[in-house]
Amino acid sequence: MASAYVLAAVMLAGTTGAHAQSVALTPGEGFEVERYSVALRPDLATTSVSGTETIVVRSTSDRTMQLAFTANALRISDITVDGAPAKHSTSATASVFALPRALKKGSRATLRFRIAGTPKRGLTSLPGGIYSSYFACDWMVCLQDAPGDKAHFALDLFLPAGLASIGAGKAEPVVASTDGLTLHRWRTTRLYPAYLYAFAAGPFVQRSVTTDQGDLAYLDATGTAAKLGKAFAESPAIVAFLADKAGLPLSDRRYVQLLVPGREAQETAGFSLIGSGELDRARDDPAGGWIIAHEMAHAWWGNLVTCASWQELWLNEGIATFMVAAWKEHRWGEPAYRRELAGARQRLERAREQGFDKPLAWGGTYPSLGVRRAIQYSKGALFLDHLRTSIGDAAFWRGLRRFTRDNVGQTVTSADFERAMEQASGRDLSATFAAWVYGG
Repeated sequence: MASAYVLAAVMLAGTTGAHAQSVALTPGEGFEVERYSVALRPDLATTSVSGTETIVVRSTSDRTMQLAFTANALRISDITVDGAPAKHSTSATASVFALPRALKKGSRATLRFRIAGTPKRGLTSLPGGIYSSYFACDWMVCLQDAPGDKAHFALDLFLPAGLASIGAGKAEPVVASTDGLTLHRWRTTRLYPAYLYAFAAGPFVQRSVTTDQGDLAYLDATGTAAKLGKAFAESPAIVAFLADKAGLPLSDRRYVQLLVPGREAQETAGFSLIGSGELDRARDDPAGGWIIAHEMAHAWWGNLVTCASWQELWLNEGIATFMVAAWKEHRWGEPAYRRELAGARQRLERAREQGFDKPLAWGGTYPSLGVRRAIQYSKGALFLDHLRTSIGDAAFWRGLRRFTRDNVGQTVTSADFERAMEQASGRDLSATFAAWVYGG
């Protein structure tokens, strides 16, 4: 996954509305989201959107007076909280709803409003279509930097007739809308963090393959009549390998790979965006490819089992990076595995040459996204290789399977992974985790 991770306290200024005031808020502070429901009308040519949104929250504070979400460029109107009118205010870093009454800890509230505008990020036009990538909280109101706050998501897409769509979770039957559009409904069957919410729509060419782990669907959004069978020839073998190592089949027994122009590389809840440029780079050296295995690995490590915070991102990205190497070992032998890890070692060394090396679960600020990836992606993969060598193959894979199956649908920390590996190996791994993961 390629994206910027930012988690910071918010100082709200320049607000509007009768109840607006300058306050210090962190998006997500004082509440958890239980459900997002969005009815969206995207303009395929301009990527502007309009629609309605409903958010159900539960207070985690004794006196929650405001709900702060990630800032975006959307216009918010017709706001109610449990049916009562409410006010909204914005800053560069927060979108804040003032509650008409305080929420006690454990109590729930339902927030409803209209949205309209052109998102600054997260939506890309295609030939006759559109797709979203990572920045869900630019085209809806949500919490972008709260991977530990997993919620249900319902998406109603109003689209021109004749288009196909993909979204998070399972699709309901397409029906005609009153305004001449067609209504595509998607509903998650599990809880997911908002950064995984996504959709795509267009005149996609599609090919499907049935496997023991679930159905694979390959969709072409490039408009170039790509040879899908050739592009995704390795996918059935990759999903079989990953499901075996996870000890679990695909969630919802279905997984979609959408081929898009450029070098996109992104997982979502239920499908992945695969840039045709990334596949082209591996055309002459299939053993050098990474994107399909990496993004598919996130179906388990990242989506099904999710890091509790970006501080623990290595549990998503380090595992996915390592699983690319493990898949290559399975497919092409140990030299391919060593080659992949050598690349990770080179990326880590470049960060060290810049004077930067931190434990995997370090909670400070990284100087750049590239350096962050060198630690949480590459060093994470190298740590897993070190752990595999230390405790042995059988214990390592048993521990990974235990970690995955014990935490289905949950958020996890490094301590959860350490516990699973200690139980699988029967060894005290505190010194190893202190050296690599926690520091000190």
